[in-house]
Amino acid sequence: MAGRNHHDNAQAESFMKTLKVEDAYLMEYGTFEEVAIGVPRFIDAYNPRRLHSALGYLSPVQVEDRNSRITVKTAACSCRSRGADSTPEEYTPMQTVATNAASRSFTGILMMCAGVACLSVNDAIGKTLAADYSPVQILFLRNVIALPVAILIALRMGGTAALRSYRPVAHLVRAVLWLCAATLFFTGLTYLGLAEATTLVFAAPVFITALSALLLKEHVGWRRWSAVLVGFLGVLVVVRPGSAAFQPAALFPVATALFYAALMISARWVDPRESVWTLMLYLVGAGALLSGIVSPFVWAAIRAEDLWLFFAIALFGTAGMTMMTQAFRFAPAAVVAPFDYSALLWATMLGWLIWNEIPDLATYVGAGIIILSGLFIVFRERQLDE
Repeated sequence: MAGRNHHDNAQAESFMKTLKVEDAYLMEYGTFEEVAIGVPRFIDAYNPRRLHSALGYLSPVQVEDRNSRITVKTAACSCRSRGADSTPEEYTPMQTVATNAASRSFTGILMMCAGVACLSVNDAIGKTLAADYSPVQILFLRNVIALPVAILIALRMGGTAALRSYRPVAHLVRAVLWLCAATLFFTGLTYLGLAEATTLVFAAPVFITALSALLLKEHVGWRRWSAVLVGFLGVLVVVRPGSAAFQPAALFPVATALFYAALMISARWVDPRESVWTLMLYLVGAGALLSGIVSPFVWAAIRAEDLWLFFAIALFGTAGMTMMTQAFRFAPAAVVAPFDYSALLWATMLGWLIWNEIPDLATYVGAGIIILSGLFIVFRERQLDE
């Protein structure tokens, strides 16, 4: 009997470790226990009886979940999901976890790739519109059109709690950073090819690591600092300062990457009780408010034939953000983050199809260096987390 209990406890611990690798859940819900039982869509992916079986082997815990109404009371485990009690004896959780973990990772990868494709189309539409309209006007109309959709998504995924912010000023600051990043990027797109601008924005993870050390005083070891330096070397290869091929406009997407990194860092200022859907909603809403203040000064009459482009940029932008957010909820960051670099493939293809743009060799070499440094940072941080 003692041997069986030891085996069961080992199974349960392994089960919980499998749940723990869901980084997005840790970020959103904060505690180990809540990661295990606190996310409705996570619970939906597993039969509640199997979860009951696994949790039944654990030490006594008392967790009241705010979303899925699952309460674990003791090691004997009384487990409710939507009011249905269940018994554990006939299920084996470990096989379910292994199968569903692989399935969820695959789903996360697909969502990331689809989200990146949508945002690449969003960028291509932005480049088209930026030839005739101010980036601020484009962002204002995109946010206004997307806001009702963002509200519906937030309500669907997070309930009415997603509409509440505990620190609204933090969202205003984040909106300023986001508008600066987007304005600089669309401005750069009027002068640069889509693939070249996209490549330079890939430097964002490098800036995030550097800012984490300089502003947040986080410890960054020599390996990640080396990756930061290599990433900046890749930026220099693409920008080529001092050469005849140098374009000052290349600094726009570099600045975009810096502001985007600051936007990611600023998530630390948001109240931990707020979900990722609250962040997305307030980013769109505050972005609409702030860009609406400036847009009258740069407003240009909208041609009727361009109306569908404004609706399309709102649609693809919102869909891309939503799917990429969901990707991190389905799979660990180390699994899905590398697929963000598939944007270079889409940018190259769209640039060639629409504007007959063909990136030069230096752009691809620099892109390879930046991507490798970014991947190293992702996997190194993953190692340190473990």
